[in-house]
Amino acid sequence: MSSTRAPPPPPPRRLPLLFPLLLLLLAAALPAAEATLHPVDYLALQSIRLALSDLPGSRFFASWDFTADPCGFPGISCSSSSRVVTLALGDPRAGAPGLSGAFPSAAISKLSALASLSLVPGRVTGALSPAVTALPSLRFLALSGNLLSGALPRAFSPALRTVDLSHNGFSGGIPPSLLQLRELRTLVLSHNNLAGGIPGGLVRSPLVHLDLRGNRLSGGVPLLPSTLVYLSLAGNRLSGRVGGVIRRLNRLAFLDLGRNWFSGEVPGELFAFRIRYLQLRNNAFSGELRPAGRVPAGATVDLSHNALSGRVPAELAGAGEVYLNGNRLGGEVPREVAAAAEDGRMRVLFLQDNFLTGIAVGGVPASAAVCAHWNCVAPPPAVVSACPAKGGRGRRRPPAQCGGRRG
Repeated sequence: MSSTRAPPPPPPRRLPLLFPLLLLLLAAALPAAEATLHPVDYLALQSIRLALSDLPGSRFFASWDFTADPCGFPGISCSSSSRVVTLALGDPRAGAPGLSGAFPSAAISKLSALASLSLVPGRVTGALSPAVTALPSLRFLALSGNLLSGALPRAFSPALRTVDLSHNGFSGGIPPSLLQLRELRTLVLSHNNLAGGIPGGLVRSPLVHLDLRGNRLSGGVPLLPSTLVYLSLAGNRLSGRVGGVIRRLNRLAFLDLGRNWFSGEVPGELFAFRIRYLQLRNNAFSGELRPAGRVPAGATVDLSHNALSGRVPAELAGAGEVYLNGNRLGGEVPREVAAAAEDGRMRVLFLQDNFLTGIAVGGVPASAAVCAHWNCVAPPPAVVSACPAKGGRGRRRPPAQCGGRRG
């Protein structure tokens, strides 16, 4: 009677040890200088170099010679534990050509200690992977001015303080998770193809700088954090009243809501803020201007092309540039405003295309520009030459359009 012996049991699996063994072999094979960098980061940098190239005129990668220590490469800095913590891709000098190629998300995501990632403007394409944006130590992310596209990731490092993804081709909505990061101070998503509404729940955000201009965002504006100093929502399809939102933002120094469909009155509190740049042009703001204080000296105030009525406020006299053209303002220009233009403190005063009945502005210096065409009174001869070529449709409105308006 024959018997068959059972096959011997298979040897224990050792696959989990394979990758660490390869890394140890790689470290042993590297020259002494190269061995100072962690092998995972070393391989990741090699993959990044293969994925990207210098555009004509750029020599950023010329000194990326992997026979030397990569921690000394341009754009690279390493920690004391030999991990890459800064990756700044491309020549940072103004006007320098950038890089081209496909954004190496897979390689960058291997740099687990990365705290700062930047890419100069160039022709880099592809999507942005959440494996990059969610790197646990990432605090600074700036990839502006390239050809990146697709939806924005939904996962982000909780350590992020600055995110600049402007001037790319990102589409879809703004992830609520991005706007609700507890450490985020600066968010710039301008000049993309982002659509939908601005996510709510931002009141407790620590944001100081928020720039969403030049997208296709629509709907109203939610309550925003009172920490904001810089806010730009220009060039979108946003609508509704914003008075209740803006009144809370008393730290604003820069506000641009231009080229939207906002309506209602302009909050008078705005003029009492420390605001240096106020841009509300090309909307549907209406009603009278009732400033709650004087505009800071030298500020720019652009309220042009709305439906504002009433008189020109004397509180604007301290501004450096004032654009009120294309409204329904009437009455006389306050003497304080006229005097500021006459002595050159106000460099620009555009009042054309209104219904003003008194414009007592005498001569202005060559450094100033005053335009008052197409009102219910002819502009003073002294300011006619200062009016730009597109300053108005004529010297004075027909009397039939002015009715019984008086100064």
